Amino acid sequence: MKMLINVPETVVADALRGMAAAYPDLNVDVENRVIVRRDAPVPGQVGLVSGGGSGHEPLHGGFVGPGMLAAACPGEVFTSPVPDQMARAAAAVDSGAGVLFIVKNYTGDVLNFDMAAELAEDEGIQIGKVLVNDDVAVTDSLFTAGRRGTGATLFVEKIAGAAAAEGQPLERVEAIGRQVNDSSRSFGVALSAVTTPAKGSPTFDLPPGELELGIGIHGEPGRERRPMMTSGEIADFAVNAILEDMPPRGPVLVLVNGMGATPLLELFGFNAEVQRVLAERGVAVARTLVGNYVTSLDMAGASVTLCQVDEELLRLWDAPVRTPALRWGM
Repeated sequence: MKMLINVPETVVADALRGMAAAYPDLNVDVENRVIVRRDAPVPGQVGLVSGGGSGHEPLHGGFVGPGMLAAACPGEVFTSPVPDQMARAAAAVDSGAGVLFIVKNYTGDVLNFDMAAELAEDEGIQIGKVLVNDDVAVTDSLFTAGRRGTGATLFVEKIAGAAAAEGQPLERVEAIGRQVNDSSRSFGVALSAVTTPAKGSPTFDLPPGELELGIGIHGEPGRERRPMMTSGEIADFAVNAILEDMPPRGPVLVLVNGMGATPLLELFGFNAEVQRVLAERGVAVARTLVGNYVTSLDMAGASVTLCQVDEELLRLWDAPVRTPALRWGM
């Protein structure tokens, strides 16, 4: 496989150096693997910290900035960051109002963020935590106990980040983050396998005429493998799987997310089908976001995330944000 890299061993450091050059609003510590908004800590604001394995860009470093994360900790490709990274990030963004850890439900992330919370609390930093576990495809996977954390991570980081920007206290920001997670469900589909820099070849075999329904963001297997389906058939399957798990009870935010190698032409067409299914099911759409946000390196495919919102959550979603990957209202 051809990749635009030097050597696999430096791919994360090289990416961080390039990110630092592109976004002067960020302090990017390449050696310690911590990305922090330049004006942190912001007086009176809860600092949001998230992180995870690299390879899911723009998650999480691309969401650091006003109205969203205060810091992010990138690990090696598909590998959790270590507790020292998270504790260092917490110290960098704590204004005295506390720090909220946003953690995707993968075993390594959960264990390391728990250890980081203990380290930070030993230094007198108040820590809250939101565990994201929105994937409806499988109950347990190769990487998790319980449901995987996927697209809802973006909704949690944006909406909780807006609450923090308003100066809401840690307990309230944490409660809002948990409400968003509890109100969100996701389902993903792979059209091709993922290739990691270290391996240099696809991590699993997916024949050209088949697709995998219900994959995770590390290429974990899903519910089943089927012959290739049309965009409309995939939308029917994915949206119905979500609505069976979370019966509609109000308007939703919609994220149609590319897995890394799917062109926007296809994603917008897929979104049209997702909107069709929602309309047929009588689900009102409040806002829609389409693009590559929670990716899996070079995997072709897409995921759908729905978040049921009330007036407050929608107001916080619409609040200004300025990060490398998400910005409006500023």
